[in-house]
Amino acid sequence: MLFSAACPVRETERDWIDESLSWLIREFGEPALRGPVVLPTDEFFPGTYHGSEADVAAVLHRVARHMAVDPDRVELVFEPADDSEAALLASLPAYAQAASGAAGHYVRRGGRGVITIAGAQACQPTALVATIAHELAHERLIGEGRHRPDAADHEPLTDLTTVFFGLGIFTANAAFDFRGRAGGWQSSRLGYLTEPMYGYALGRYAWLRDDLPPRWARHLDTNPRSYLRRSLRYLDRRR
Repeated sequence: MLFSAACPVRETERDWIDESLSWLIREFGEPALRGPVVLPTDEFFPGTYHGSEADVAAVLHRVARHMAVDPDRVELVFEPADDSEAALLASLPAYAQAASGAAGHYVRRGGRGVITIAGAQACQPTALVATIAHELAHERLIGEGRHRPDAADHEPLTDLTTVFFGLGIFTANAAFDFRGRAGGWQSSRLGYLTEPMYGYALGRYAWLRDDLPPRWARHLDTNPRSYLRRSLRYLDRRR
């Protein structure tokens, strides 16, 4: 059916997102839920961006402020990459162990969070913001002792935390990338939630905030925006 109100995710995924967003509200409070939605505009990221280490540090500071993280609580480690490494890193999923050559990594060291960002990520601003948001979500969950890093759902919950703190446009848009490269087309995934899960999570997020219709949805890529709209129809029917 063209205008189906079916939920775009499986029942287990829907229930996990609903329950996890309720948990995040209990942990961080209603004001955090109703904070600003961060947009890919000059209002949130003013000035020019060239992908330098200083630029990456500036992005981290801006995202940290939106996620209520004191930048002094975290240390940035920037790992420059040559052209061949950049091509390899751009094709790998982010957030995995640093040894695998992934885009971002978080550890606790000396009472501080240490966030390592691969240099290849600096040339992809949307993916960079998504990666930094994910790593700062680790700081909010692990660094503040709110969630165990060995929990089975810790990494998906970390992605969902970026939605809760208003960075969901970036993490949803970076979840799947399909682009032309020399010799053909290449796809890559970023993060742990699928595009349908991001669509439903953003729909539920908008619903919980009484943010309907969500004007920020126009900044989403086609797929997550489509899943968001399906989710809103489903939630409206369920109401």
